[in-house]
Amino acid sequence: MAISFRDNPSDNGPFYHGTRADLQVGDLLTPGRESNYKAEFLMNHIYFTALVNGAGLAAALAKGEGSERVYIVEPTGIFENDPNVTDKKFPGNPTRSYRTLAPLKVVGEATDWVRQTPEQIAKWKEKLANSTGEIIN
Repeated sequence: MAISFRDNPSDNGPFYHGTRADLQVGDLLTPGRESNYKAEFLMNHIYFTALVNGAGLAAALAKGEGSERVYIVEPTGIFENDPNVTDKKFPGNPTRSYRTLAPLKVVGEATDWVRQTPEQIAKWKEKLANSTGEIIN
């Protein structure tokens, strides 16, 4: 499958998506869901990263009661550097974070990633709750 890039992302994968959803190989993740960080916000994009531990952090912060899961995903269309954590906040893309309007296809599950401690998760949630930054949607 040919993958198209916008703004020349430097990664070719593998890519990961962290969530609490119970997904199967072949499932498609799509935009249009409520943000994990601002409840009143519907997200126009689906987000993913080339860092398995970054996806693990996203899973820890995700809404829901399910287990933290990190899925290996393939973009099905054009994707770009995530502007919420690149250039405007950090030069370049050190978090190797991306977003797309196209679905992400689940191709597997990663099980070897560093889980956050309850204290670390609490600090992240506090930081997010106190954030005044805008989400670039």
